[in-house]
Amino acid sequence: MSDPNWTVLLPPLLAIGLALLTRQVYLALFTGIWLGYFLLDGGLLHSLAGAIDASVAVLASPGDAKVIVFTLVIGAFILTLERSGGVTGFIQFLERRSWVNSGRRAQWMAWLIGVVIFIESNITVLVAGTVSRPLFDRFKVAREKLAYLIDSTSAPICILIPFNAWGAFNLGLLEGLGVEEPLRVLLTAIPMNIYAIAAVLLAAYTVTRNFNPGPMAEAERRAQAGESQAVQQDLGVLQDSAAPNAWNMLLPVLCLVGAMPVFLLITGDGDMFAGSGSTSVLWASLLALTLVSVLVLWQRSMGLEELSRTWMKGAGEMLPIATVLLLALALGGVSKALGTGVYVAGMVGDTLPAWILPASLFLVSGFIAFSVGSSWGTFSIMLPIAIPIAAAMGVEPALFVAAVLSGGIFGDHGSPISDTTIVSSMASGTEHIEHVRTQLPYALIAGGVSVVGFLVLGLLFV
Repeated sequence: MSDPNWTVLLPPLLAIGLALLTRQVYLALFTGIWLGYFLLDGGLLHSLAGAIDASVAVLASPGDAKVIVFTLVIGAFILTLERSGGVTGFIQFLERRSWVNSGRRAQWMAWLIGVVIFIESNITVLVAGTVSRPLFDRFKVAREKLAYLIDSTSAPICILIPFNAWGAFNLGLLEGLGVEEPLRVLLTAIPMNIYAIAAVLLAAYTVTRNFNPGPMAEAERRAQAGESQAVQQDLGVLQDSAAPNAWNMLLPVLCLVGAMPVFLLITGDGDMFAGSGSTSVLWASLLALTLVSVLVLWQRSMGLEELSRTWMKGAGEMLPIATVLLLALALGGVSKALGTGVYVAGMVGDTLPAWILPASLFLVSGFIAFSVGSSWGTFSIMLPIAIPIAAAMGVEPALFVAAVLSGGIFGDHGSPISDTTIVSSMASGTEHIEHVRTQLPYALIAGGVSVVGFLVLGLLFV
């Protein structure tokens, strides 16, 4: 399409609208791809075939295929880690230490666990919640406060660390969208990810100053009076097949984190930023999976048959994420062919000041994530829109990437249907709606700071 017009906006708008209406990100993304090929080629069935072919063709790119395979490998790694007894062993290790002798220290422990365990958001909240919940009860600190602290140091911390599943997912999106030096862009976006930074710092401030806005003050009053609305939850997510052993978690996680920069240096011939992110995350995750598998075989806690079943089950649990990534890359491809980014950049230049764009991307991403309950789904919809706009405007893409990532975390943080929000309620043993009510004021404070911050960054860099 050599002369893009308003119709090029329809595929991403349809994807956003369907995601909000149905909360089915897969259906929304594929329908957007289908409409894009209909606009390119015409013919309902012909464009359907084109959409299917385009989705399959994503795997023809070695970089895209590696990141998609990585998502399956990391699923196998996480479940093997849980069943090795590593997560439970780490929890018991923390419980045996007599570091906590006050309510404030109990809150600091919950915060610090969230910062230290950044491999996967749900593991973060489960470990922090399981360790800290008895301590919060002992010192009469509201479980709603625990839910807020572990929720605020799960996804926000994970998005600030590029060497995990979150980083690999977004690295795959950036590579698929044709971003040059995607790792550099992702790293550059980290200090501009205002919401994630604000959420983590606000949680620390809350512990330091006992900051309890809105409903949290009432929750703390109930806890002090012994009237907490806490509930007992069955934390059946941690699936041990072996005796607890903290080393089964510590060694593989250290291996995963340490191997990533090493492989970046190797693939970049000594230059980390020139290294292949997709190759590095895949090999690092395979090495970590190999290590935890060798440990459980050596300890005879699993046989080969059970271990292989664990790999397949864990990989299967990540299949929805791999599908979202595949479809997001295909949507980005058809949007590029339509010239959506060029058209939006020109339209914005004629109607809005360019410096408003980062804040606008943040708010739109936040609204989508709140409605859909998925930050990853939001990234997959919004990055294929933001990156072409940045390219057409000749702007450094890191700021636009940071705005989308911040918005995705913001909306996910406040959404009652977000998996992280639900698991945080479960891990802390509090009523889910109470967690949502007490956390929302904190999210809105950090969100307000983020809007102002992105307006300032827009003035400075766009």
